[in-house]
Amino acid sequence: MKKQCIVNTRIIDPGNNIDQIGGVLINEEGKIEAIGTKVTKDNVSDVIIYDCKNKITIPGIVDMRVFVGEPGFEYKENFRTLSQAAVSGGVTAAATMPNTNPVIDNVSTLDFVKRRSRDKSTIKIFPLATLTKNADGKEITEFGLLKLRGAWGFTDGLSCVQSNKVMDRIFNYGKNKEILIVQFTQDNELSENGVINDSLLATKLGLKSIPAIAEQIIIERDLLLLEQYHTKYHIALISSKESIDIIKKAKAKGLKFTVGVSINNLSLNDNDIGDFKTFLKLSPPLRSEQDRLALIKAVKEGVIDVIVSDHKPEDEESKRLTFQQAATGASGIETLLPLALELFHNGTCELNLLIKNLTSNPAKILGIRNGTLSVGSEADIAVFDLNKPWVLKKENILSKSKNTAIENRKLQGKVSKTFINGKLVFSE
Repeated sequence: MKKQCIVNTRIIDPGNNIDQIGGVLINEEGKIEAIGTKVTKDNVSDVIIYDCKNKITIPGIVDMRVFVGEPGFEYKENFRTLSQAAVSGGVTAAATMPNTNPVIDNVSTLDFVKRRSRDKSTIKIFPLATLTKNADGKEITEFGLLKLRGAWGFTDGLSCVQSNKVMDRIFNYGKNKEILIVQFTQDNELSENGVINDSLLATKLGLKSIPAIAEQIIIERDLLLLEQYHTKYHIALISSKESIDIIKKAKAKGLKFTVGVSINNLSLNDNDIGDFKTFLKLSPPLRSEQDRLALIKAVKEGVIDVIVSDHKPEDEESKRLTFQQAATGASGIETLLPLALELFHNGTCELNLLIKNLTSNPAKILGIRNGTLSVGSEADIAVFDLNKPWVLKKENILSKSKNTAIENRKLQGKVSKTFINGKLVFSE
């Protein structure tokens, strides 16, 4: 591979505290050879030049919550279509959930996913295995063996471990094995058959609701266990103001853990559902505008560490049902960055903080060598036009499933180039 050079660009690399106009030189091995103000087209020779004037260059985005259909649900998404969607949005690495068929709760399934992703995926896949066998919350999986074979963390993905006894064992065993526990925090009894936020809208539409306390109870329980065991713990998604208050108190006490939020909960509220828009049926549900604003404030204050797409592709037939019966989830990996940029354009969040929550923070939590533009690191890079206006049209979505929550939304900011290991894998 010939040397390449991105020049005349604003480089933002929060992991290395870089924000400057300069260039990035990529060597023949697909690694970053040099970066900074001294990298210009006048200072390099015999290289492919990409003049990215008025564009921003960042590390490739690391999406910490992605559902992919292989194995078992290839008709919804596969590694090839996921990669197409991801690179168009500047995502170069993804932590994938274990809710496949069969679920990733044993070495053979994990090995299959690793081989399949290696053969078919353009982006880098970091698979998570389940916390419990069959993700049913009853018996813990073989953490040590699965970690040894390449599981980057453990989560039941769509499910929350309900049993206090099982969760106690997970925290205790996880501490000894130094594993990352990722919990989807939702109490089953309080959220049973719920599909929407507990609000006047739920009453108006006649739908069963999911109260915010269903999230808070699990967070409270897990943080009490964390205080005892000090395991590596990550709350996958939060959606309510009350959850933020609990997390703030725990962090003030010195507890070490991290928190994620879906870009959907930062960008939409329950009023957007209107009259039964099933593409906005999400889990956790969209909550009030007050909750949304509180989540944004928590991002600004560093209470929330990671912003994720919560990419969950669903075929159209599963969505074109009544709201109560429709499948939960939205396709969103290719619009993660543009939606995050809305928070910059409307003046609610600093650009560098948003990039940090999309790149270096998730990489640190997962323990992977991505999310920065350090010299010698693999050249996983996204280049985007901060101000380019565009409209998301269903026919232009690259994910195999088109179940976006923001169809026809006007966006500002679009990826123009994506590199993985120095190879240009997307160019607008």
